[in-house]
Amino acid sequence: MSEIAAAAPARTAPPENTVHEGKLVRHGIAARVIHWTVALFFVVALITGMPIWTPVFGWMAYLVGGLQVCRWLHPWAASAFFLMTLVMWVHWHRDMKLEEQDKGWLGPKLIEYLRFTGEDPNVGKYNGGQKLFFWAAILDALVLLLSGIVLWFPANFGQGLREISILAHDLGFIFFGVAIIAHVYLGTAAEPGTFSAMTRGTVSKAWARLHHPRWYREVTGEKKR
Repeated sequence: MSEIAAAAPARTAPPENTVHEGKLVRHGIAARVIHWTVALFFVVALITGMPIWTPVFGWMAYLVGGLQVCRWLHPWAASAFFLMTLVMWVHWHRDMKLEEQDKGWLGPKLIEYLRFTGEDPNVGKYNGGQKLFFWAAILDALVLLLSGIVLWFPANFGQGLREISILAHDLGFIFFGVAIIAHVYLGTAAEPGTFSAMTRGTVSKAWARLHHPRWYREVTGEKKR
């Protein structure tokens, strides 16, 4: 048995942008670990930040041991969230460069996408909306970090900057909250088959052909219809 085990080839994760067992590999292990680690720290920062923000969500403090724990844990969880966001930027920023065909995603293309009408045959691995979301998330994380530092050490900054930071932190959080809800919806109920890209790492050929046709052609070698 030991000889058989030794002779058996080691199983390795299939690389991204390949076809494996009839499916397209969209995200490797590293990408999925980064994504879910960012999500984990965001949730912890959310749970610990909401009771600080308003008493309406005071009940959430009991999930982590009380309001004082929230005040201590929130800045550390938020700092970890920002650090992982930087890791996310390092991993994805090359794929998220806006291309010529991405123009219009702040206008008609976004409206078509939300209405589920029309598919651009030139969409690569990520569409323009996903790229804009990525850069908006990076920018918003930076806003939350800078404003959060002022709120973490208020005695070191002037009254005017503290007031601006409170407003910036609140607006940044609200934007992120709305964006994450949209992100989860589009990645689950709105587009069935998408969620598996961040769990198993693969998507079906039909899904890729429909939503990211150029990427599908690049991976499979199939010619444009």
